[in-house]
Amino acid sequence: MRIAKIIGDVTLSRCLPEYVGASLRVAVALTLDELPKNGSQAETDNGEILVLWDELGSGHGSLIALSESAEAARPFRPTNRPVDAYNAAILENINVK
Repeated sequence: MRIAKIIGDVTLSRCLPEYVGASLRVAVALTLDELPKNGSQAETDNGEILVLWDELGSGHGSLIALSESAEAARPFRPTNRPVDAYNAAILENINVK
């Protein structure tokens, strides 16, 4: 699981039935140095950009916990979803020491 920041949305011109009921978001993965400290904003200079499945309703600028790969599809079992990353949690506060 990694921490990421939502930087945008994905809009589909045609939608597969598997994608009905959730949103696709664009997020950038954060490193330890990029995490917000003392109430500052998360800095996202060089992070990996991901498209993820979001059922939780995160918005632009939200910090989230994401799971990737095979773990991203587990919440949907026994139904299969074509996802590589999944928003597992919206983070309100991060304490880095």
